[in-house]
Amino acid sequence: MHRVRSIAGDSANLLLYRELGRCDDAVEEALWRLNPGLAEYAAVLPAGVWVVLPELDVKPVAPTPVSAWD
Repeated sequence: MHRVRSIAGDSANLLLYRELGRCDDAVEEALWRLNPGLAEYAAVLPAGVWVVLPELDVKPVAPTPVSAWD
């Protein structure tokens, strides 16, 4: 497991994007399951909160663009 400390002003999504390079629904759900007490801090985390990051191997699938001419 990989643990990091939050920086003042971090949100869960910002922390995930900075550390893992993604903040989609799957990784966010895994974050909340690993850190059940994290929701007590509200939307913005204070500095110094230890957060356990999920270990995900699969990158999210990019949606296929839709064209008006299809």
